[in-house]
Amino acid sequence: MPTETFRSAFVPHDLAAPVKGAPAGPLAGLSVAVKDMYDIEGSRTGGGNPDWLAAHPPATANAAVVAALLAAGATITGKTVCDEFFFSVAGVNAHYGTPLNPRAPGHIPGGSSSGSASAASAGACDVAIGSDTGGSVRVPSAFCGLYGIRPTHGRVSLAGAMPMAPSFDVAGWMSTAPGVLRALGPVLLDHHPVAGAVEKLIVLDDAFAQADEPVAAFLQDALDVMAAALPAPTHGAIAPDGFDPWREAFRIIQGREIWQVYGDFVETKRPRFGPGVRERMAFAATVTEAAANEAYAVKAAALAWIRGVVKPGTVLALPTVPCVAPKVDAPQDLLESFRVRVMRLTCTAGMAGLPQVTIPVGTLDGCPVGLSFIGWAGGDEALLDLAVRLAPFVGATAG
Repeated sequence: MPTETFRSAFVPHDLAAPVKGAPAGPLAGLSVAVKDMYDIEGSRTGGGNPDWLAAHPPATANAAVVAALLAAGATITGKTVCDEFFFSVAGVNAHYGTPLNPRAPGHIPGGSSSGSASAASAGACDVAIGSDTGGSVRVPSAFCGLYGIRPTHGRVSLAGAMPMAPSFDVAGWMSTAPGVLRALGPVLLDHHPVAGAVEKLIVLDDAFAQADEPVAAFLQDALDVMAAALPAPTHGAIAPDGFDPWREAFRIIQGREIWQVYGDFVETKRPRFGPGVRERMAFAATVTEAAANEAYAVKAAALAWIRGVVKPGTVLALPTVPCVAPKVDAPQDLLESFRVRVMRLTCTAGMAGLPQVTIPVGTLDGCPVGLSFIGWAGGDEALLDLAVRLAPFVGATAG
């Protein structure tokens, strides 16, 4: 199927019927779409690649996230398209096509949780489950006009989910409604929050500098509109040597770890990959242990530095993505450049394992724009509450 062909948010091997949850619970009545990386009992998990799908039998048990949702009363309505092995932030799948971006037709939905974002944005579900390694919940949430959260690393169980790069992998979710986003917190997050009120706001000037000028100005206007519901802002920079050392270390670790997970399958089964993913997987095969160890040292230093800044009570404000969603027919070299720019913004939370929430503050040139807040380790609940508190200001910025 041509990559520019828009298709359903749901995979061809979708569920035969919805999976109903418990008759009562905090999520009773809510419908949930699930990224095709989480096991659902009796269904095959494809990870965005038909060859992986064909090589594996149906799951014999539900992934921990799916089990928790069902126990809380939610109904699982379908499995959604994702980028192959989650190795992209574009949402363009060469095998299954590109899920529609309902809020910006003709533009990519963002990946790798593209189908989840498409389904939630279209109203096909109340909430959608994705995953976020390098931005795969944050990016599609921003492009499709959704609230989305990347939790603190380790706070949501990934048992029964396909991994990508375990040093960074987290489950995440998105919705058009901040209250629904908040409702999933007690169901999916572990019971070890680090409580604290949001008392300090740092606007990251170095992150804003990565964004296109119209996007940066639009988001600064949004912060001004939200001022009454936020602490008085201070301005600062988070990356002492710029974002590229962190981004490159992230790229090396991600490559090393995805090859450790899927290298044997790639070498023995020779699966078909689409453009971009093919080249990134080839790079992953070349990452040496020595290069990875150097990158892990950079990560450890970054984690200590960032967490030293983002103490309980502190949040960082930054653009979720540097631009509006590229057109779906954008050439591959533009999408690769876009990927580099995105990773400069997403690597901060990833390297430090911190939670980040993205808020749909309005539209610019007909495309949704997302504003993000990074919180402290274990401060996921505070970020979810912040999203609800800021909801009355969403859409108040003109663009």
